[in-house]
Amino acid sequence: MTSTRITTEPEQCEFEQRGQDSVLRAALRAGIGFPYECNSGGCGSCKFELLEGEVENLWPQAPGLTDRDIRKGKLLACQCVASTDLRIKVRTASEYVPPIRPKRLRARLVSMHAITHDISEFRFVSEEGADFLPGQYAMLDIPGVGTPRAYSMCNLGNAEGEWHFQIRRVAKGLATQQLFAHLQIGDVIEIDGPYGMAYLRTEVSRDIVCVAGGSGLAPMVSIARGAAQADLLQTRQLHFFYGGRTPQDICGESLLRQLSRFGERIHFHPVVSLPGEDGGEAWSGETGFVHELVRRTFGDSMPDYEFYFAGPPPMTQTLQEMLMVGYRVPFEQIHFDRFY
Repeated sequence: MTSTRITTEPEQCEFEQRGQDSVLRAALRAGIGFPYECNSGGCGSCKFELLEGEVENLWPQAPGLTDRDIRKGKLLACQCVASTDLRIKVRTASEYVPPIRPKRLRARLVSMHAITHDISEFRFVSEEGADFLPGQYAMLDIPGVGTPRAYSMCNLGNAEGEWHFQIRRVAKGLATQQLFAHLQIGDVIEIDGPYGMAYLRTEVSRDIVCVAGGSGLAPMVSIARGAAQADLLQTRQLHFFYGGRTPQDICGESLLRQLSRFGERIHFHPVVSLPGEDGGEAWSGETGFVHELVRRTFGDSMPDYEFYFAGPPPMTQTLQEMLMVGYRVPFEQIHFDRFY
């Protein structure tokens, strides 16, 4: 396996990139605090400047780069593979040092079952243990899909090597088409992880708020399960908000019921934005957008809570702005990974 040496400035960190790893993944595997979020070219958090050497740019038009970035010669570490030894300029930071260093594992699909009309849970088992924190994600290398896709785990790290993903089927989505229509029980894929900074902070004593939409369900279920496993709910309340377009999209309550010994401390808040659109069951619950329900529920007390959220980009962006700008919730109490 070929390798190249990469040096960062100004901190003078050194690490090796092996095989076809991206610059970003190589840095994280080495325990370097390289800034990132989505690992997929969308957020732009992993921008760097190439000072010496050559790279293969896998996606020159990635949305994480602005026209100004391109004019200034900026690149995305998640989309670059070193062709030679490199010297790069990037501001590393301790908060990005991975608590668990990611690694590649081969994993076999052992089961899949529907959760809603368009979300299914896929369960894989790897030969090694599944080492990750509640709320983290992995990159799945799916047969027939050219680039790995990021999906969050809904279970907890375990020695048995079980990786559970709750994945929403996307219309015309190549990856989910392969998963839902072509992947068979017994098929093997590569899982690369864990990644992500929006993991459960067990040391925090504030009550917990989880907000999810779509397949953002998975990491929030993992957060709730992790809070229960760590006995955080002995002394904290957990509020779980789930936003769907129609009543048939709502899910999560039955999964939370499995944490029954903390039932009185877990509060499920579903909300539907288009209650009559699917023509199905009547909806008598909350209506509107999920961030609006969060605001109605907590109001000016929002700075008293620890927030975790995942879902469609408009939802996460609006929620972040509401918390930080509208209610001055400190940044360190807000945990989410940006995806596009």
